[in-house]
Amino acid sequence: MITYRPLTPEMAGKLAQIDRSESIDKIYTLNEGALSSVEMQCECSSWDAVALKEVQQRFRSELQKGGMGIGAFNEDALVGFGVLAHAFIGAVQDQLQVDLLYVSRNFRRKGIGKTILQMLSEEAKKRGAKALYISSTETKSAVSFYMGNGAAVTDEVDKVLFEKEPTDIHMLKKLE
Repeated sequence: MITYRPLTPEMAGKLAQIDRSESIDKIYTLNEGALSSVEMQCECSSWDAVALKEVQQRFRSELQKGGMGIGAFNEDALVGFGVLAHAFIGAVQDQLQVDLLYVSRNFRRKGIGKTILQMLSEEAKKRGAKALYISSTETKSAVSFYMGNGAAVTDEVDKVLFEKEPTDIHMLKKLE
């Protein structure tokens, strides 16, 4: 049974339990506001030491600054997590970013990511956000997940996030 609970900065070591690997068959690009797809066949591996250290530092930093993390656990093993950024962004400062969201390969398509996204949405609303800002990897699985959960491509791209990840697909999920 999957249980969900808040994460603390001290739990960053648990991120090593996430298997982020996936088979990628399609990626998206954004051209003049429209999504275009490119077929590809490749395997994305799980964390290497450098990537794990970077994501752990990002996780710790965001939570220490006031962001919020939710973990999905199968007994004591972390099988999914999401982080809501602390800082408001957007033209009128009414958006909070989904900073990180991963579900381990063997636990995908079981509603875990959807539940985490819903929990992050509820917290964002409590904090006064009108939308979640999502800078998604360009893979079909990630873009389809977010769009299937109410996000849409935005033409109001956050410049700082775009500069960090120019190939990402930038989306908004309006909160009601």
